[in-house]
Amino acid sequence: MPLSKKALLLLACVLMSTTTTVAGAQAAAAPTVLPAGQFTLRSDYHQFDALNSALGSKLGVASVHAVMANANHDRTAITDSLGVAGYTGGFKFDSGDNGDCANYPQGITTSRDAVGTANSGNYDGHQLVLVSWYTKDGCGGDQARSRITLVDWDATYPNKYRKILLVEPTGTAAVPDFRDIPMHAGGVSWYGDHLYVADTNRGMRVFDMKKILKTDTGGSASQIGRQSDTTYYAHNYAYVLPQVGTVTAATTSDAALKWSTISLDRPTASIVMTEYTCQADCDKYPNRPPRAVRFPFASGATTFAATTTASEALRLPWYNLNGVASHNSRWWFASSGAKKLYYWAPATGSATHNWVGGAESISYWEHDTEPDLLWSLQETVGHRNVFAVEQASYGS
Repeated sequence: MPLSKKALLLLACVLMSTTTTVAGAQAAAAPTVLPAGQFTLRSDYHQFDALNSALGSKLGVASVHAVMANANHDRTAITDSLGVAGYTGGFKFDSGDNGDCANYPQGITTSRDAVGTANSGNYDGHQLVLVSWYTKDGCGGDQARSRITLVDWDATYPNKYRKILLVEPTGTAAVPDFRDIPMHAGGVSWYGDHLYVADTNRGMRVFDMKKILKTDTGGSASQIGRQSDTTYYAHNYAYVLPQVGTVTAATTSDAALKWSTISLDRPTASIVMTEYTCQADCDKYPNRPPRAVRFPFASGATTFAATTTASEALRLPWYNLNGVASHNSRWWFASSGAKKLYYWAPATGSATHNWVGGAESISYWEHDTEPDLLWSLQETVGHRNVFAVEQASYGS
């Protein structure tokens, strides 16, 4: 029996509705699970023990509290309208750092990553935000070195921050020295006393926040390392943080991991990483879907075992990812290219939220009595905002 015009119109509407639903489901892209066993880490926390012991004896060790007591830069208020949901506050670096075309902020972690919520998340008496940077050998130049910035986020102390140069020990135990680390420092995670910094093609370099060294100032901005038995310069930085170990990655898949950024997941005692890749037409980055991988710490420790197998691995449908975070089986991915923050949880699926331009890493900030936060930052020259949003604004 032929359908009436009314019936045909109704059928067309149903088909259009079905097509819209399917298209919507496709648009709400979700990660796919990969075999976690194909990703492993090897760690060595003692490769620089003799050199670091000798450097500590010659230069003297400074505590985090002592460093912050000598903080010499003023953080300033955010003046940009970020336009992000759940915004709770943040800060900007001083005018010199905000407009510096040779230095770029990348990774972010906090003392709440390091110690949790106990004692308001204080490490050595301070509630801190830590940002990693890479330095070029001039505007538009090649990567030359890397550093961290320790920022007080605590009403007890002035709104100050201090820069610390990251260095690799060299020389011998009798004549110890150090050199610059020219890495991108795209992500950073502070866990206990250990600081893990992403090194794109290797994995992570490891530092110990209880082994900050005092150096001499007064030399030229180009001088680095041992000048005499009693004088060590570090581009006029008053403090250096020497590497204590290395965590190298391996995979049996078709491509080695690109460690673009990392973040700490305290509830599962693990570090998560993701890759910056492009969908197409990139010269400097892989042109393929990125992956996110979770690596668990050794039980009850802030270190990885000698060999660690990943506990979770995902292939992602999103690109240009500079930020990752995970907490209680939930994931967030920040895309600098799309200006989006993607959320995904196995139980509820994915969601897409508007985010800032120039987005970099993410750090999850736990709180006992107030809403949990996501901390992030922007690398854009002139707009280097470090900010926090309520995590609850970025779910499904």
